Amino acid sequence: MDNNLNTLKTEVYDKCSLEISEFFMEPESKEYDACRYKLNGTRIVSRSSKVTPKKVGQFVTFWKRTGNGPIEPFDAKDPVDLYVVNVNTAEAWGQFVFPKEVLLEKGIISSATQAGKRAFRVYPSWDTAQSKQAVRTQKWQLKYFYELNTSIDFKKVVALYNGCPLS
Repeated sequence: MDNNLNTLKTEVYDKCSLEISEFFMEPESKEYDACRYKLNGTRIVSRSSKVTPKKVGQFVTFWKRTGNGPIEPFDAKDPVDLYVVNVNTAEAWGQFVFPKEVLLEKGIISSATQAGKRAFRVYPSWDTAQSKQAVRTQKWQLKYFYELNTSIDFKKVVALYNGCPLS
């Protein structure tokens, strides 16, 4: 496991009685800490995002490759329940926990009727979104976000990993 996941295990998952199983690093997208695992049986795809120099928010890739074919967005049919994005800066660290259904609704996951995306931006609570689109995106994304700090909201963490964010 990468350092992010080891810290999450100790500081969050263990305290919420969430157990990691079937962990494996994905061979591609290592720069995004690409991995998959189960958490109490829930199937998770995880990535770490990157701060980019010219735009607010963080950039994250979410794609798969079937065999030797081209990269493609994740699909509604893929055996994944939650898509997790680890975000951090020198001063702050947090995690987005997106249910598949939400990313499908937002056009990030592909389906028979939509193409999906291979990457997108996330806007943690410490970022000040500036464009109207970024403000709208941050508003819906924060429902699925928690910050790793001295006062972690463990009830929210458990609810997010059960696919039921607290309002």
